[in-house]
Amino acid sequence: MKKLLLLVALVAFTINAKAQIETPQPSPASKLEQKVGLTDVTLEYSRPGVRGRTIFGDLVPYGKLWRAGANKNTTVTFSDDVTIAGKTVSAGSYAIFITPSKTSWDVFFYTDTNNWGTPQNWDESKVAAKATVETHEVPFSVETFTIDVNQITNNGAALEFIWEKTYTAVPFSVPTGEKVSAAIDRVMNGPGANDYYAAAVYYLEEGKDINQAKQWIDKALSLVETPRFWQYRKQALIYAEAGDKKGAIEAAKKSLEGAKKAGNADYVKMNTDSLKAWGGL
Repeated sequence: MKKLLLLVALVAFTINAKAQIETPQPSPASKLEQKVGLTDVTLEYSRPGVRGRTIFGDLVPYGKLWRAGANKNTTVTFSDDVTIAGKTVSAGSYAIFITPSKTSWDVFFYTDTNNWGTPQNWDESKVAAKATVETHEVPFSVETFTIDVNQITNNGAALEFIWEKTYTAVPFSVPTGEKVSAAIDRVMNGPGANDYYAAAVYYLEEGKDINQAKQWIDKALSLVETPRFWQYRKQALIYAEAGDKKGAIEAAKKSLEGAKKAGNADYVKMNTDSLKAWGGL
């Protein structure tokens, strides 16, 4: 009887759990992803509505910190360092807070994004940037609070805020020029040490042209000021596969020496075993 009652209770609980009703949120969540130049910008925020209320100066008081939306923190994420109000803002995620007045807004980019609403204790050291921007009245009413990324160029854009009859924008710049110049230099100067190393290791592991792998690993190590023990280890294995036992022993000894200095017991053992097998010890 007890087992039967337990089974009935379990079934009732399961039915009740599945019967939960989902209703629309009053301030629905929104996510916007936008490429600006070569930088990814992601906005995540909740969007309250006017619903017949007076917003700025009433629901959102002038002179008081506002969370720029509803529910959890409104956040913006930059994949690269950007510049806001003349200040470099490192790549990462930031909460957006606003102190509005009738003619301008102070917009803060705050490093702590884990608040529900505004921070209980405001920490000025967490302000990555502050932009003071003018507000403009629009000749129509926007029902749903909106943040967008507009005015897009190769080198920047603006975070635009619009709600009720108020509009403002915070411009920011992105490092497109620096990234493109670096890419051009990298390509025009030819492959780097990492490229040669990766290609050589791939050829070794896939059983491809081992002589080509040997050329690439030599080139890779020649471009490194101080090759590391794991790089010498790959060179030793490639040389051994290519039938160059002398070169393999020489590279393995360098790898062994470096591994001992680094205290890496695994590489010490691997190199010791290889040197024994190749007649180097």
